[in-house]
Amino acid sequence: MTRRVDVEFKDVRLMGYLAEPDGEPKAGIIVIQEWWGLTPDIEEIADRYAAEGFLAWAPDVYHGESTDEPDEARKLAMSMERDVAAIEIDAAIRYMKEERGIGRVGCVGYCMGGGLTLATAIRPTSNVDAVHVYYGGGMPPSEQISQISAPVLGSYGALDEGIPEEQVNMLRSTLTAAGVSNDITLYEGAEHSFFNDTRPSFHPEAAGDSWEKSVAWFSKYLS
Repeated sequence: MTRRVDVEFKDVRLMGYLAEPDGEPKAGIIVIQEWWGLTPDIEEIADRYAAEGFLAWAPDVYHGESTDEPDEARKLAMSMERDVAAIEIDAAIRYMKEERGIGRVGCVGYCMGGGLTLATAIRPTSNVDAVHVYYGGGMPPSEQISQISAPVLGSYGALDEGIPEEQVNMLRSTLTAAGVSNDITLYEGAEHSFFNDTRPSFHPEAAGDSWEKSVAWFSKYLS
C-alpha cells in the first residue's frame, strides 16, 4: 500500500509518501529527495524498497513544492531550512520505531538528499542505523565525518564535477580510520544524478549495481 501522509508526531508535522511492503516490514528506510522535491521518481524508489520488504518513508522536506526547472530547484533548496529538515527526518525515524514498531531504520538520499543523509549519520539525535549516500555534495569536514558510527554505503560518479574524487577518497579514509563499516564506490563513466532515470545523466550500469548493493547493505545492517 502506498499513500501520501500528513501527520503530527511529537509536535512535528510529517509530510511525505509512505510505501508499505506486503507482510511484516523487515526494517524501515527513509528516502530523501533530490533538490527537485518529492517527485514521482522518488516515490517510485520508495515503492522499490517496499517491494524488497522495507517500510519506506519519503519525507516532503519542501512541504508540497516541487519543480523540474533547475533555477527553481536551486531556489527551493536554498530556502529550505536545514535545521527544520533535520528535525523532520529525525522525527520520521522515531515515528517508524515508536509508532510502527520498526526495530532498525536506515536512510538513503540523492543529491541534496545525499547530503542530508550524511548529515543524518553525523547527527547523534537521529538514531539512524545505516545509511546510503548518493552523490551528496557539500562534503562535511573529516572532523564531523569521524563522529559517524552507523555503517555508510556511498555511491558517487567519477564524472561528477561538483564532487571531486579527493572528497570521495577522504570520506572513505576517514570512515575507515574511525572504524566505521563502509563501502564507498566511485563509478567510472557516471555523472551526478546517475540513479535518476528521468534525467540525461542516468547511467544504467551504475544505477543497477548501486541498487543491488543498497538492498544488500540495508538487509545486512538493518536485520
